Amino acid sequence: MSQHREPVTAIGAPAAIGPYSHAVRAAGLLFCSGQIPLDPDSGELVGATAAEQADQCLRNLQAVCAAAGATLADAVRMTVYLTDMGAFAAVNEVYGALFEADPPARVAIGVASLPKGALVEIDAIVALPAG
Repeated sequence: MSQHREPVTAIGAPAAIGPYSHAVRAAGLLFCSGQIPLDPDSGELVGATAAEQADQCLRNLQAVCAAAGATLADAVRMTVYLTDMGAFAAVNEVYGALFEADPPARVAIGVASLPKGALVEIDAIVALPAG
């Protein structure tokens, strides 16, 4: 392992479904891998709608942040991947409820498909608290 980067494994997040870490801590930042709406216990997809799935994605990201001593309130940039941009407004409602004040920078991208048939995937870059 490199001394300038440290992989983070989050017990409360779904197990990685490929050769990647939940996140990597480097230079005071936490680079979180994209989270799809998997139930952390069963590993099964959760939610029938993009909004329901976005909620689970954010819960999974919150668990990843917690494992590194941060929260999603510390996020500086997030990316939302949607298989249907028509669901953008519904996903925005869920996202906006979490970030009522001072939301992070964000990108939303329409994609052809996501792992396991998910409708939404979200990743984050988080500023780690000093300590």
